[in-house]
Amino acid sequence: MVQTQNSQPAELTTPLITQAQPQEERLTNDGLIPNIFSSVPALSDAASYLSQTTSFLTGCFSDYSVEPSPRQSGASDIHAQELVTFSSAETETSSSTNINHIYSNGKNLTSIESSYTSTSTPLLTHEEKTRISSTDSSQNASTSTLVASNNTGRSGISIFQGLIDRARRTVRGSADDIGWLQHAQGMPPVEDGTERFQEILDSIKHGVHRLPNSMVYLLIPGLFSNHGPLYFVSTKVSFSKLGLACHIAKIHSEASVEKNAREIKEYIEEIYWGSNKRVLLLGHSKGGVDAAAALSLYWPDLKDKVAGLVLAQSPYGGTPIASDLLREGQLGDYVNVRKLTEILICKIIKGDMRALEDLTYERRREFLEKHHLPEELPIVSFRTEAGISPAVLATLSHVAHAELPLVASAGESTKLPVVMPLGAAMAACAQLLQVRYGEKSDGLVTCRDAEVPGSIVVRPKRKLDHAWMVYSSLNDDLTEGDASQVCEALLTLLVEAGQKKRHELAMKDE
Repeated sequence: MVQTQNSQPAELTTPLITQAQPQEERLTNDGLIPNIFSSVPALSDAASYLSQTTSFLTGCFSDYSVEPSPRQSGASDIHAQELVTFSSAETETSSSTNINHIYSNGKNLTSIESSYTSTSTPLLTHEEKTRISSTDSSQNASTSTLVASNNTGRSGISIFQGLIDRARRTVRGSADDIGWLQHAQGMPPVEDGTERFQEILDSIKHGVHRLPNSMVYLLIPGLFSNHGPLYFVSTKVSFSKLGLACHIAKIHSEASVEKNAREIKEYIEEIYWGSNKRVLLLGHSKGGVDAAAALSLYWPDLKDKVAGLVLAQSPYGGTPIASDLLREGQLGDYVNVRKLTEILICKIIKGDMRALEDLTYERRREFLEKHHLPEELPIVSFRTEAGISPAVLATLSHVAHAELPLVASAGESTKLPVVMPLGAAMAACAQLLQVRYGEKSDGLVTCRDAEVPGSIVVRPKRKLDHAWMVYSSLNDDLTEGDASQVCEALLTLLVEAGQKKRHELAMKDE
C-alpha cells in the first residue's frame, strides 16, 4: 500500500496514496486513511530524534571513527541521516498535508510542521495514544543506551590515551631533562679550566705543592658515605702529611639536602670560630649538592667564613639514575626497584628517601629556581667519564678493611682489605646511560649535569668513574696521579680562582 522511491541516496520519498490507484481500491482504503495520518506526528518525533542523535554523536566523536553498534543501527533502517524528507502526493480527497522542512546545520534539529485542513479530523483512539506513548518510551530508552555507550567509549579512549602517554614517558625517560642547566635562562656561562688543572696536577706529581696553610679544608662526603669507612680517608691523610688542616664532615649522608645544608653551615661556623681561618669546601657527589645548598641558603652568615667551593662529580642539575628510579612510569614501576630502594634506605640503613628524591631533576629545578649560588663565590666543578672497556670489569676498589684477631709479630692486629667491584658497576651504569640517552657519564652523573653554571669546569680526558674520587683502586696507574693529588689540584685551582675574583672585585670598586 505504501511505495518507497529512492530519488537520492540521502532522501526518502514516501507517497501516502498513489495517484494511479483505481477508485475501487481507494474506496476500500478509506477506513485506513485516518490511521495513516494519525501516525504522522509520531514520524515527526522520530525524525527529530534521529537528527538530534546524529548531532550528539557527531559532537562526541568528531576526532574518532567509531562504528555504530548493532543496538544503534537496529533501531531504524535510517542510519542517522542529517536530512529527512517526507513528501505527499496530491489526492482528490478533501484532506491535504503541508510538510515544511527545516534543515539542520550541525546542531539545529530537523523539524516537521504538519497542518491538516479538512472538514473533519478524526480524534486519536485510546489504542493509538498507547502506541505513541510506547514509541516515546522506547525512544527515551534508546537515548539512555546511546549516552551510556558514548560514556563507555569516552572512558575507553581515555584509558587508551593514558596508556600511550605512559609508554611515551617510559621511552623518553629523562631525555628532556639531562643538561637542562646549560640552556636555562639567566644561568651564567662556564669557564674551561682543564688545561690549568693539568698543569697544577703535573707540578704536584713532581713535588710542588701550593695549597696555603692559612685555610682549613673541609671534605664533604656523598650518599651512603656513612657506610664506607675509607671514604675520603686517603685524601685527608695526604693533606695532613702536607701540614694542612683537613676535616671530613660528619653528616648523615642519607638525609635530605636542606637538613645537611643546615649541618654543614654549623660545621663551618664551628671550624671558623675554633681556628679563625676561612674554609675551603670540597664536596663529592651529593656532598657537593649539600655544600652548595648551605651556601645558597645561609650565605649572609657564611660569606666571611668560606673562601670557595669545589663540586666533584656532583649532580648539581640532577641525575637520571634518581629520576628513572622514582619517576612514575619508569624502571622503578616494572621491576620493583623503587620499593627495594625504599627498603634499603629507610629500613636497612635508617635513612630518608628525600636524600634520593632531592637529586631528581624535578627537585633540583624547584630548588635552583628559588636559591642561587652567590656571584662572588669562587666555584670549580669537576666532571668525568667512566671507562666501559672490558678491562674495567677486573677493577676492584678498596672500600674498607677487616681486622683479624690474629696478632702479628710486632704486636699489631692483622688487617685485610675489603674490596668491591665498584668499577664494574659504574661501567655498567655508564653503558646504560650511553645506550639509552647517548650521554657520557661517570656511571651515576652525566657530564652535562655536573657542570655548575658560572664555575670553572675541569674536563679531564682520563677515564674515571664515580667511585674513584673517594675509594682507591688496587690497579691504579700512579703515574697519572691518585685521588688525593686530584683533590689537591682542584683546591689549588680554586685558590687561584678566588684570588682572581677578589682582584676583579677590587678593580670594580676603584
